[in-house]
Amino acid sequence: MKSKQIVFTATHKAELLEVDVRELKENEVLTDMEYTVVSGGTERANIMAMPNAGGDNFPKTLGYCGIGHVIKIGSAVDNIAVGDRVLVYHGKHMKYNVRTVKEITKVENDSIDSLDAAFVIIAAMGLGGVRKLEIELGESAMIMGLGLLGIFAVQFCRLSGAYPVIAADLNPARRELALKLGADYAFDPSVPDFVEQVKAVTKGKGVRATVEVTGVSAAMKQALECASWMGRISLLGCTRVSDCSVDYYQQVHKPGVKLIGAHNFVRPKVESYPHHWTHQDDCKAILDMIAAGRIQVAPIVSRVVFPEDCAAIYNQLCDDPAFPLGTVFDWKESK
Repeated sequence: MKSKQIVFTATHKAELLEVDVRELKENEVLTDMEYTVVSGGTERANIMAMPNAGGDNFPKTLGYCGIGHVIKIGSAVDNIAVGDRVLVYHGKHMKYNVRTVKEITKVENDSIDSLDAAFVIIAAMGLGGVRKLEIELGESAMIMGLGLLGIFAVQFCRLSGAYPVIAADLNPARRELALKLGADYAFDPSVPDFVEQVKAVTKGKGVRATVEVTGVSAAMKQALECASWMGRISLLGCTRVSDCSVDYYQQVHKPGVKLIGAHNFVRPKVESYPHHWTHQDDCKAILDMIAAGRIQVAPIVSRVVFPEDCAAIYNQLCDDPAFPLGTVFDWKESK
């Protein structure tokens, strides 16, 4: 069986290639994809061979967030059936994906649009970072970086009862979107008085709970400067380049600030417990919240493109800081 797949064949180069689809193992599922979502930060780091992103070990295949329909199951699969609509975790940007059943989540509510559901896996990553902050009603929260993870984190902080919810990003369009999706304030972190602005809206106390999504050292330093006494910072963004500009005694040790690693792989695999949910439980919760109208996805969708346009799409991702936030590949017509 053949499948079309987007492959990073060299630095700054993506191609749509025809590849073989391997035979299923007993615990695996074959899916015919509807949509896959571009994760801008991770995919740009990989195609540009940035540090902590696999280096220049090409070819590379990405695409961990998508939705499709099951067309074949392995002999040991008993909780997923052919025809089910499913989320595909750590699948690839390709027409046909083979994943283990543990990486498949059934979409049980037929009223949820597939384009909305396609974003649930990446939204769950944002939710995992917010959960670890253990936000209490009325605590201030800030989201540093308004990519897909950050823009969902804005909504989850508001749903968690945070006030005020502060969004920070260099891009004015993303700041405006954050305000529409629940942020009380949205600031430009490049302005000289950024820290003073944040302190002003938190009544001089600083931020109690921060989600740092940029992975940029300068943003991490700002997050610490804005943190309250005994504040918490969830490190959700993947840091590509680190430096030693942080005064850990003055900014972490002395004020009792907690730095919390929130990589998506650091979550329970089998059973959820308070503030630490499994991937599938978070996905199911988000699907329920989308169905109930508590989470908005449609404003985040910037464009739906065809896999055949991947070369131009990834050239833009590499070169344009204003790369459209919610870029989705449509595989329904692909052969």
